[in-house]
Amino acid sequence: MTTTTGTVPSPRALARQRRRASVARFWRQYRAERAGLYGLAVLTLCALLALFAPLFVGSDVSSVTDAPGRPMQSPSAEFPLGTDQFGRDLLGLVVWGSRVSLLVGLLAAVLSVAIGTLIGVTAGHFKGWYATVMMRITDWFLVMPTLVLAIALATVMSRSLTTTVVAIGVTTWPTTARLVRAQTLAVETRPYIERAQALGGGHWHIMSRHVLPNVMPLVLAQTTLIISSAILAEATLAFLGLGDPTVVSWGGLLQDAREAGAVSAGDWWYLVPPGIAIAVVALAFTLCGRAVESVLNPRLGVSR
Repeated sequence: MTTTTGTVPSPRALARQRRRASVARFWRQYRAERAGLYGLAVLTLCALLALFAPLFVGSDVSSVTDAPGRPMQSPSAEFPLGTDQFGRDLLGLVVWGSRVSLLVGLLAAVLSVAIGTLIGVTAGHFKGWYATVMMRITDWFLVMPTLVLAIALATVMSRSLTTTVVAIGVTTWPTTARLVRAQTLAVETRPYIERAQALGGGHWHIMSRHVLPNVMPLVLAQTTLIISSAILAEATLAFLGLGDPTVVSWGGLLQDAREAGAVSAGDWWYLVPPGIAIAVVALAFTLCGRAVESVLNPRLGVSR
């Protein structure tokens, strides 16, 4: 009697299969969140516009000397969103400004989440005096107004995109740190953590192989929510004149409109488009973040 046995998949192949199945399950449940799909569609459109902006409007859209129109023209067939104080096409400026606003928001959110995750995981794992010190520092940042700290950093440092990213990133991490620490404490009570420690697993092995994968769903949801706050913070800093004056961003356009007296003159087309762009993108990221939260269970990332 002969038996036919199939080849046994390798552990790496099994891991890839599980990851693909997890991604497919996540997407099926995410599609059930209608608001999340709307937010994702808006973000996809904005990302494509930002990525291909040089093809749509050209890199010379911000040039003052080669402005195609007259200063402060109202919307028309030639300039759908009107012109700014220098005669530049506002539609092109809004499209071009999406590159800076989205990039700064994404980088600042990544920096913020990275700092918060590092402090949260290590404070939850090592406990003792280290956790006490880290949590007191976190509490100090929590009670301090985030915008005030960001403005102070942006004022002291040079005016550049790097400064904006750092100012936002190092002032918005405490919430992530507290959430990740709480999740880390919950994960480390699981029996498999005790087994890993009994088998000789070191601190780095426990945190990187067992704790971090289990807090990543929470980190992902937190990242999508922080991006919207980072975009608003970048717009606020640019509106206050603390951004990079050499680049075009949505907040910078609002600051230019204020300096040009668009509010008192009633030139609404100078204020409304960048303001709406900021609000729409921030709302889209918030919708995506809420949808991710509803799909992922913060407790070990199990689907609801």
